[in-house]
Amino acid sequence: MKGDQAQVRGERHIHQKRWGNLGFSRRRSHLFYVLTTICFLGVPAGSLAATKRPDVELKIGIVQRFGDQPTEKLNLQATPGDRLTFKFKTGVQQQILQASSAKLEIVMQPLPSPVVEERVVLSTHRSFETAEHSAEQWRKKGLEVEVAQPERWQVWAKREVYNTPLLRRLLLGSIQAKGNETAYVDTQILQQVPQASLVVNGYRYSRNELDISADKNLIRVNQGNERDATLYGGNLRLQPNSYGDYTLVNNVPLETYLRGVVPHEIGSGAPYAAVEAQTIIARTYALRNLRRFALDGYELCADTHCQVYRGLSGTGKNADQAIAATRGRVLTYQNQLVDALYSSTTGGITAAFSDVWNGTDRTYLQPVVDAAGNIWNLDRQTLADEKNFQRFISLRQGFNETGWGMFRWRKESSMAQITKDLQRYLQVNKNPLGNFKTIQQIQVVERSPSGRILKLAVQTDQGSFVLEKDEVRNAFSAPRSTLFYLEPLNKGNKALWGYAFVGGGLGHGVGLSQTGSQRLAKLGWSSSRILNFYYPNTQIQPLNDQITFWSKPPLNTSQK
Repeated sequence: MKGDQAQVRGERHIHQKRWGNLGFSRRRSHLFYVLTTICFLGVPAGSLAATKRPDVELKIGIVQRFGDQPTEKLNLQATPGDRLTFKFKTGVQQQILQASSAKLEIVMQPLPSPVVEERVVLSTHRSFETAEHSAEQWRKKGLEVEVAQPERWQVWAKREVYNTPLLRRLLLGSIQAKGNETAYVDTQILQQVPQASLVVNGYRYSRNELDISADKNLIRVNQGNERDATLYGGNLRLQPNSYGDYTLVNNVPLETYLRGVVPHEIGSGAPYAAVEAQTIIARTYALRNLRRFALDGYELCADTHCQVYRGLSGTGKNADQAIAATRGRVLTYQNQLVDALYSSTTGGITAAFSDVWNGTDRTYLQPVVDAAGNIWNLDRQTLADEKNFQRFISLRQGFNETGWGMFRWRKESSMAQITKDLQRYLQVNKNPLGNFKTIQQIQVVERSPSGRILKLAVQTDQGSFVLEKDEVRNAFSAPRSTLFYLEPLNKGNKALWGYAFVGGGLGHGVGLSQTGSQRLAKLGWSSSRILNFYYPNTQIQPLNDQITFWSKPPLNTSQK
């Protein structure tokens, strides 16, 4: 979730019950003593004994779908003078190998006879937030479900419960009888499966699980040539996932993880106060979102569905200083970690949580005009009104993001392209209208007070459908956010040529604006003032036993 981002972690281990809210019953803190990292942070080597403090270890899926392509390879390498250690089981015995480098490869293994794999897909979504809310709605109806991410986020009927073809089809029939037309049984007939193999010291070992470590806790991984190599702190684990292939997981201490996030999210040239704000938000985001990939035995990904994470490649002095200065500090509301959402550019106004996703609003995530001065009065001129909204979008000066490329934009798209976009979207989502031929009209039906599109109606030759909230961005290739209006284009002809998408912002627009925070930092604002601007009435505090990481919000069934 792009860009959504020195006290130690409370000077003590987080109490076990705090992890219980996440469903992780055996989380543990550990002491991190890597001399290399400490030196990077500017701590003298002689101070090592004084820096022995607990740190949380995260599980990051750095290669989530290893084996998707039968020719995939990963090169593993120790740093100069070090060696890698590989541990795996052979029968009941554990085998240990050591080498300075090795390869992970995929070998397609033919099956003795075809195998049928099935799952009931209840719903498909652009984001984890909406998928999680959908899962709660299904549970409310008595179904056992799980949240998955084969490509887009999906809610599945729990496979170990609906574990026979008959049960799956009875469930689907029951759902369809109640009017749901988009749930389906995803059936795949497998003739072969990917098998991971370790090539080390001239030998090949085929294993489904593999632990990889280095004496210096530094491992270089590349999927192409040496220039593409990424250095990771901590250790690695190769493990199977729910999609028939493998995930390479980086087990890494939280504060080391931040070194691979902060400079890539906020940018190396950002003012220091903005970097500090990003660091606190990135730390908070990571700890609140540890449940995202529970289905596959890890916690966070390394791309914009979580936070961009590139290991120890490209670390920066400003970011390292901010990480050390804010060590263990997080943003809270009523002693719970905030939903630390953030985006690149808001377009001049932040969004409420429910402007973008289904679910319960957060008190501290409400529309805020993204300007240091008084430019627009939302109480008197709501952006839910179309005329007000278009006038707001025409304004360009005085905002925190003024001058940034994505602050205001106009993207033209032909009817041919729009038709292609919508057909693909509907077909991916198994919508019965996916075979439409022509679009007759597209119209914004409802906006939120922040101007975000809540409902967009599309009328086709096969019938009408409504796109809601963040699904709008998934259905079209042109818009960069849901903060836009449509302008019909004729291009000198009588027939409609297409539409111009006229809007502002890049991303969902909820919470902190990375570009806006940089402007505020240049105005002399501190990191705490910046965070209170984007997340009103919140507090920065060191992690301690009284802070709840995440708790299930009450289900709000009456959405905008």
